Amino acid sequence: MYYYPLQPPYFILFVGLFMSVTSGVALSGTLKLIVQEWKINSTENSPSTSGFKQLLSVPFIGITVGVCLFLSSGLEIFGFPSLLALGVGLPLSILTCLLIWFQLGSMLVFAKQKGMQSLDLDSLL
Repeated sequence: MYYYPLQPPYFILFVGLFMSVTSGVALSGTLKLIVQEWKINSTENSPSTSGFKQLLSVPFIGITVGVCLFLSSGLEIFGFPSLLALGVGLPLSILTCLLIWFQLGSMLVFAKQKGMQSLDLDSLL
């Protein structure tokens, strides 16, 4: 027998999408401010992890929660039971956001040590 939810969570789907997009814009703005701060204070003694605390506070956690809501409610709309949808969406979103966090951290440290020109991939072609 097929499972059809009586009230599909369309509202939660849109809330998760809205949270992810607005938190992504906030994360982009925070990254731009960190890079501008590096250009102004280009000393070697400045700590490299000062910007990570700003990134972790609201924007990155907002993206993680928004993606989790979006994935879970999307799976629930397509027929997964609520507990199974949350059981798939939560680990998948947390794992993906953790991997992105580590990649972003390593890219910021690399750009801080070698300069922003080292990340320009178009000049290699």
